[in-house]
Amino acid sequence: MVVRNKKLNIGLAQEVEILRKIVEITNSELDLQSTLNGVVDVVNGMTGADSVFIYLFDDKYQNLTLMASKTPHRRELGKINLRAGEGITGWVAVENKPVAIKQNACQDPRFKNFDVLPEDKYEAFLSVPIVSNSQAIGVINVQHKKSHEYAQNTIDLISIIAKQVSGAILNARLYEETKKKARQFDSLVKVSNSITSEDYLDEILNLIVVVTAEMLNSKICSIMLLEETGEELVIKATQSLSEEYKKKPNLKVNASLSGEVIKTKKPIAIYDVQKEKKYRFRDLAVKENLTSMLSVPMIVKDKAIGIITVYTKSPHLFVQEEINVLQLVANQAAVAVENTKLMEEAIKAKTALETRKVVERAKGILMRMNNLSEDAAYRLIHKKSMDSCKSMKEISESIILVNEFQKSK
Repeated sequence: MVVRNKKLNIGLAQEVEILRKIVEITNSELDLQSTLNGVVDVVNGMTGADSVFIYLFDDKYQNLTLMASKTPHRRELGKINLRAGEGITGWVAVENKPVAIKQNACQDPRFKNFDVLPEDKYEAFLSVPIVSNSQAIGVINVQHKKSHEYAQNTIDLISIIAKQVSGAILNARLYEETKKKARQFDSLVKVSNSITSEDYLDEILNLIVVVTAEMLNSKICSIMLLEETGEELVIKATQSLSEEYKKKPNLKVNASLSGEVIKTKKPIAIYDVQKEKKYRFRDLAVKENLTSMLSVPMIVKDKAIGIITVYTKSPHLFVQEEINVLQLVANQAAVAVENTKLMEEAIKAKTALETRKVVERAKGILMRMNNLSEDAAYRLIHKKSMDSCKSMKEISESIILVNEFQKSK
């Protein structure tokens, strides 16, 4: 049923045109933000409002988040949150019914003030739930600076719009979640491929932090490894361009949050490191605009050998899915480190064996040529090595080369 808004002089043809635009938006857009912005434009055009907001309910965080606005609130979008039942907006979401206030909206006992939103000083306030399957998934707010009576047919038309766009919002969210999963899968494939590559460890770790930062939309991602004594964590890789961050001192395992991750072998998430007393680099966090932190252990063979840490610019509550993804990356990185260590040990063992064979051959030559004991021949090679600052292998190879030359004469 199409309603007519006599107060706004919206005729049948105009109402049909408004709903046609909404249908066009819902049928053509898979991008969530584009969908919401389109709805804001339509509602603004039909009401002549001074402000139009759209809040969406976030199942993960169990709150309503400001997602779209008529006026430019780029810094606030995605950051202003309301708990279910909080403020008029939260009340509308819980009760699943609209609220229309003609004047003095800020004096309503349900009203919640945000200092960053000048719209809180507006007189008139209309809030309509966005409903899907009898449950509110968001709210559309319309505000006027001066007193304004919202006619019932205006409320009804916005309710129809809200119901029409609810499916599009769910589809857009599903689309975004699918894209996010695809990005995570691609990122994990890159990490897995890096582990089996023949690149040096530094290159592998640097690739991992770049891919992880992109995957989790973090400002900084870093990898710290335990040094040989196991008492300190040392930065081995980060995609941060900040020299000050790269050069921050090692962390003591027994006196840092990162050390707690190593000792407990469990993740630690901090909502705001700038306010966390246990966080050692609060001044650096302020300077680099770092807020939320998630740090997970790099575990191999049930042993923590390091940590991967990500930071966000804006306050962010890390959910279990994000923790699980980062833990998976951390464990893969731990395998890369372990594989590299095993490879290095194998190379060292091979080199030691080759050196021993060459030294043994050189000792035999010296023993025959100079009538020396095995011990005396060894000491002679060692002394030559010390005097010339060359390895015993190099000295032994020279002895063998000279002997071969003399034999060929």
